[in-house]
Amino acid sequence: MKFFDEALIEVIAGDGGDGAVSFRREKYVPRGGPDGGDGGRGGSVILKADRNLNTLIDYRYARVHRAGNGEKGRGADQYGRGAKDIVLRVPVGTVITDADSGDLIADLAIDAQSALVARGGRGGLGNLHFKSSTNRAPRQSTPGERGEHWRLRLELKVLADVGLLGMPNAGKSTLIRAISAARPKVADYPFTTLAPNLGVVRIDQNRSFVVADIPGLIEGAAEGAGLGHRFLRHLQRTRLLLHVVDVAPQDGESDPVADARAVVKELKRYDASLADKPRWLVLNKIDLIAPEERESRIAAFVKSYRWKGAVFGIAAISNLGCRELTYAVQAWMEDHPAERSEVDA
Repeated sequence: MKFFDEALIEVIAGDGGDGAVSFRREKYVPRGGPDGGDGGRGGSVILKADRNLNTLIDYRYARVHRAGNGEKGRGADQYGRGAKDIVLRVPVGTVITDADSGDLIADLAIDAQSALVARGGRGGLGNLHFKSSTNRAPRQSTPGERGEHWRLRLELKVLADVGLLGMPNAGKSTLIRAISAARPKVADYPFTTLAPNLGVVRIDQNRSFVVADIPGLIEGAAEGAGLGHRFLRHLQRTRLLLHVVDVAPQDGESDPVADARAVVKELKRYDASLADKPRWLVLNKIDLIAPEERESRIAAFVKSYRWKGAVFGIAAISNLGCRELTYAVQAWMEDHPAERSEVDA
């Protein structure tokens, strides 16, 4: 199934039914009085998070979602039947915004969490409500309310603890294959990753974390160059970023330090808060460097890049250093538990 992480939909709640004007007409009851019932409530539209879904593809083709109208009231004190609500299921991690104003409506970050996005109209009042000592035969009623009508933008932000970022062919897909059961495509050309990949890294029976691999970034990604710009939003929920850098380029032209700086530049241009997230350097493909030169090559990179944070040298293709990296990430996760944030329901 193709991965879709955004969609534009229209939701239309049902109108309430009109109230009825009616009078009781029975033999031997000459003054039966008003008996017009109320109209039924219109159906509402509700979005609900479902952990069994992982794409918004259904909403790329079914764009308009309309709930039913409430029935009109009838005589003999009969109220109109209310319409059923419709429930639209979306993946966990879906953010709902008003397509016209951009205002946030809800962030469905928990399984089974729901949000009322279009409220059905209330039914109108029948004439039985207007009877009084001075108005024995009221002929007034009220119409049903109109249901709400909104244009919504749905954006899926995958829920992961750790995000992998880097240039194309830095080895992110190979790394996620090495440390989890995820099996993304791996090849020796750029942009083999066309959609985010999620993998669960299990340290032991009760200790694990989720890692997300997004398409590689290139210069100008924040403005739409390459593929990574479409998926940078998926890094916004992560708690830790692993910046994967190829420290042994084979073309003789690439500069690992320049590549690393370019990636951070694009993060800042897209969302400054992404660049402020905790970030570790993961220097990949050290197996292509002579063993006696690895330590000095890593030290030279760190000095040139002016990096003062955590650094790991790995060779993802042969699992060299991957175990130490995953254990360090797990320990960091346990020392920095996720903060519970308020989400709209």
